[in-house]
Amino acid sequence: MILCDIGNTSFHFLINNKSKKYFMNETLPLFDEPIYYISVNLTALARLKETKNTLIDVEKYLNFPTEYKGLGLDRKLACLNAKNEVIIDAGSCIKVDLMQEGIHRGGFILPGLKKLHDLYPTISPVLNYDLNLKQDLDKIPLSTQEAISYGILKAIILPIKEFAKNKQIIITGGDGKELSSFFPTCTYDEHLIFNNMKGLINANNCIT
Repeated sequence: MILCDIGNTSFHFLINNKSKKYFMNETLPLFDEPIYYISVNLTALARLKETKNTLIDVEKYLNFPTEYKGLGLDRKLACLNAKNEVIIDAGSCIKVDLMQEGIHRGGFILPGLKKLHDLYPTISPVLNYDLNLKQDLDKIPLSTQEAISYGILKAIILPIKEFAKNKQIIITGGDGKELSSFFPTCTYDEHLIFNNMKGLINANNCIT
């Protein structure tokens, strides 16, 4: 089975349970079997359609009621089987959603690590430092690099902790593994969306 999660910056494939990403400027492969996909990027989806691969849109099988207006398809898939957890998808944006008794209660969006990090050099060239994901957040920064890393990480972690309180956190996405270390009640699931896609496909008997 070939799955594809089309985001804002890349095509993320799961091919025979192996993960492979293609960025928007890269040539996409041809496959001998259908691609089951979800997409939040119409331009990128058009590129995938140009490959002439057989495509099956998983969204048409998804039923995810919520009062949240405009909830993205990727967030729906990430939350699909959650019961009483906070679901975090840490990619180009960091999406945070609350599930209670299997019902989506709402959530919020933060800029991703790279977006926040890229902001600093636009303010001043002297702020162009690498991001230290091992920054000790219990100590006052004593250098500019520490100050930038501290500011970025605190801007992400504090609102999530306030929102989640003591609830179990499930985190996925490209930066999920790095961020998971900052949350004691956290499970990192690299293939959360893909696993939920598989479940949806199997439940609807739509394998071709």
